[in-house]
Amino acid sequence: MSNGTATFWVTIAAICAASGALHGILFYDGPSPIGIIYGTCIGVLVIAYERGVFLAGYSRRLRRLPSLAYLAAAEISMVVVILVAMALTGVVFWAFGTVHKTLLEAVTPKLHTTLFAVAASALIVTGLRVRDLIGSETFTNLILGRYHRPVSEERIFLFLDLVGSTAYAERHGDLAAQELLKAVFAAIAQPVRRYRGQIDDYVGDQVIVSWPIARGLDEARCVACVFAIRRSLAADRDQWIARFGLLPELRAALHGGSVVTAEVGVDRHKIAYFGDVMNATARLESLCRETGRPVLISDAVLARLPALPAGIDAEPLGSHRLRGRSETMVVHALAETAARETAGGRATAEAGLRRPVPGGTARPAMLGAKPAA
Repeated sequence: MSNGTATFWVTIAAICAASGALHGILFYDGPSPIGIIYGTCIGVLVIAYERGVFLAGYSRRLRRLPSLAYLAAAEISMVVVILVAMALTGVVFWAFGTVHKTLLEAVTPKLHTTLFAVAASALIVTGLRVRDLIGSETFTNLILGRYHRPVSEERIFLFLDLVGSTAYAERHGDLAAQELLKAVFAAIAQPVRRYRGQIDDYVGDQVIVSWPIARGLDEARCVACVFAIRRSLAADRDQWIARFGLLPELRAALHGGSVVTAEVGVDRHKIAYFGDVMNATARLESLCRETGRPVLISDAVLARLPALPAGIDAEPLGSHRLRGRSETMVVHALAETAARETAGGRATAEAGLRRPVPGGTARPAMLGAKPAA
């Protein structure tokens, strides 16, 4: 449930409506339609400000202040936004004749109502920031207690690793490398949300994304997500080069299977995954270096996909013995197809994106692939 979805804003409106009803219960004879609408309007406007729907530039400037100054300015700004939202809502009610007050009375909030609005907004904003910190799906699972007891489930995992981050840190320093990682992680987030993935963890310069097996396989979301991320980075090539002097490159590995999912931790809780699938996906990502291919997928996932997204081909690389594992894994390289040779039916792509494997052909059952001649 990302900030831009209708579901997010419907949920926020429902929570704000509930706070309006609670205000009526606490301070009046009970909830009223006007109080509920009043609470909804004020709450949605306040959250829209907090989420950067308006005055986003102002919020970014506040974040550049020293910590204590930022906290003070942020709190004062939030109170001002609440007062303005209350005044605007009062004007609307007065204009439609919904309340029997003068205009001055309609725009002047009562002290207890202001304090309640500030407290309710603070609780909602805090909840949203915790949700942002640990991820929306993880936050929901923790609230519902879904993984209080370990659960065995099937998931698809995507390991993304930023190429050359260590060398970049050596040349430009750790602070500059952190800025690069922050920008790359931000660019990854939107495609992951779009394809309904879940960012589970950041480990150094690596991002771990996962899907429940059915969701990841449906419409080949797990594969589409990888190439949406790559296209997103490439589309902003000039900005990346101007800011960091390079276009970020990512190695990606897709694998899946049965894992045990559990809530762990005492002082700090998180959802963790246990099982061989996690180690195998990490080893598969390392295989990208050895094969020179930026995107690898295990046969365990590829064989279960109904079709690959249009314009994506899979080339078999055969069985590989991954480091630290006794069993071999059948591996395929994924790449976007720029052109296709007619002679021999071998798929080719633009230079640097994909190199054909001798004797290898894309699976004819996949969307966008043709049978080998």
